[in-house]
Amino acid sequence: MNKSILKAVQRREFLMTIPPWLAASCLSVYALSRQEASQAILSLPEELTASELEAVGKSVLAKDLENYFGKGYSCAESMLMVGLRFLKKPEDLVWIAAGFGGGILHRETCGFLTAGIMNLGLAASRLNMERKEAKDWNKQKVNEYWAWWISQAPLRCADIRKEGTSSGVCRRLGLLAAAKIEEMILPVTRSS
Repeated sequence: MNKSILKAVQRREFLMTIPPWLAASCLSVYALSRQEASQAILSLPEELTASELEAVGKSVLAKDLENYFGKGYSCAESMLMVGLRFLKKPEDLVWIAAGFGGGILHRETCGFLTAGIMNLGLAASRLNMERKEAKDWNKQKVNEYWAWWISQAPLRCADIRKEGTSSGVCRRLGLLAAAKIEEMILPVTRSS
């Protein structure tokens, strides 16, 4: 057999061994991240720490959230509602968040995260900037909020709270998220 043909066959056989190995390593990383997320469920507290309580106590949005969350409003609706009220926008816009509660109704991305991002967009609309500048501001704030969120909790409702358990962990995250969003949009409300 010609040496160049033999090398081509050997190379092809070698390359054919890579995809299963690569797939197996990706699946193991995915399995580990899912396992870590499942363990995070057990470690998320329901009660605010003393420093968290202090931050939440200073937040208008967090105080207002108590009027909505768990009182006929989903996580997303309650978060958007407090933003609408704070930014003096029409409250009937809360319907925008109707399909985002409960992790987009499928225990996926948390409504406090998605509606927090909606509030950042509403705040960007109040900036006295060109559209591109306002979009850049919004992008920077969304990235900041996202980084803050993943330092606090998983993205998915199913990983934050097991079905059928107390909503205390959700209430705590909602209060913290409301205080964080207020901190981020307060400069916009002062300048407009």
